[in-house]
Amino acid sequence: MNIVLISTYELGRQPFGLASPAAWLRKGGHTVSSLDLSRQPLDEAAVREAALVAVYLPMHTATRLGAQLVPTLRRLNPRAHLCCYGLYAPTNAEFLRTLGVCTILGGEFEEGLAHLADRLRRNGSGNGCGASSVPQSEPLISLARQRFIPPDRQGLAALASYAHVVLPSGEHRLAGYTEASRGCKHLCRHCPIVSVYQGMFRVVDREVVLADVRQQVVAGAQHITFGDPDFFNGSGHATAIVEALHQEFPRLTYDVTIKIEHLLKHQRHLATLRDTGCLFVTSAVESLDDEVLRRLDKGHTRADFLEVTRIFRDLDLVLHATFVPFTPWTTLDSYLELLRVLRENDLVENVAPIQLAIRLLIPRGSRLLELDEIRHLAGPFDPSALVYPWSNADARVDALGAEMEQIVSGGEKHKLPRQAIFERIWKAAHEAAGVETELAARPVLVSRPAIPYLNEPWYC
Repeated sequence: MNIVLISTYELGRQPFGLASPAAWLRKGGHTVSSLDLSRQPLDEAAVREAALVAVYLPMHTATRLGAQLVPTLRRLNPRAHLCCYGLYAPTNAEFLRTLGVCTILGGEFEEGLAHLADRLRRNGSGNGCGASSVPQSEPLISLARQRFIPPDRQGLAALASYAHVVLPSGEHRLAGYTEASRGCKHLCRHCPIVSVYQGMFRVVDREVVLADVRQQVVAGAQHITFGDPDFFNGSGHATAIVEALHQEFPRLTYDVTIKIEHLLKHQRHLATLRDTGCLFVTSAVESLDDEVLRRLDKGHTRADFLEVTRIFRDLDLVLHATFVPFTPWTTLDSYLELLRVLRENDLVENVAPIQLAIRLLIPRGSRLLELDEIRHLAGPFDPSALVYPWSNADARVDALGAEMEQIVSGGEKHKLPRQAIFERIWKAAHEAAGVETELAARPVLVSRPAIPYLNEPWYC
């Protein structure tokens, strides 16, 4: 049976969410076309010939783009069975079904996709969703412990077209991408993972991870991004993988994402990361306001974050901090305080400019809706934006957020360095707050050259 798997956007990474199910489906005897529309044109001929078209929805931006794509897919092949799968699929199931999506799969989706494909082949394909009154037989969300197989990256764009790692020397390294685990043990209120995994996580077998990295090294990868929501959810599993990789590929570098809470709890493993080629660790700090962190149920404090920055400097490790600076609780003063702390702690280079413009999203299923203040604040669900809209009590804060987006967009368009964009942000924020400032009056501390980073901006 002909199957088309489609990714619309995944942060400039070659999508594991296409390569992994492609392997399962080809193993089952199906013919699979993998299309990453962030790097490849839509293959209309493949869509017209497909009995099953499945769109991967791992994040908010991808879901909005996927929703815009569905009418085109329906026009090209109205008889195809249309599936949406990935983290954002089940939470937006009601909306997706109104667009004509037949099957929706969340959580551990490979097994469900394979089952769906086999079911369509047995029952005869080419009839769209079939009887609309018959629900899908595959679970909407599966947390089953799958036996993973090595991903099949055949048909995806070459690694050279994806994000590169930029080193302080100016060297660019081809970056591959894989996943050693999914889900998360924690229940942060703003995190979309929680509504699907509910505090559970699943590991990808070590040999499968190693095999996936090997094939990407053969394809030219010099660096690997581990896309796990938290690499230290299973710290033993994680360290065993990077130790094995370093032994086999001593020049290969990598990056991971780890909670501040876990960086403190498992700091005994940080030297292992450094010694096995970890170029940087990304951590979702979100805020430096302890009251906001409490509301988000992040599990760390401002002091914890500053302690982690000290530990990283002592170990000569690089921390990339991400933030959600615009929330219903943000004030002009708290935003200025965030900028001040970054500046005074020599962290300007550690924060991608877009992280100073991110606005809190409240999607369906969000634990934020457990808070009375959020339920009273949020407007009706907006299906075009896939969020519950909200406004800050201080209109100046919302205006500042919009201005920050413009400053960051303009800075990235003109390829300005992070320091230059930060200076523009600093000036605009102080003007918005009516506070006199002269950036040169307190020079930014620069004790080391620019840090390594991926050249694809981080969006949601």
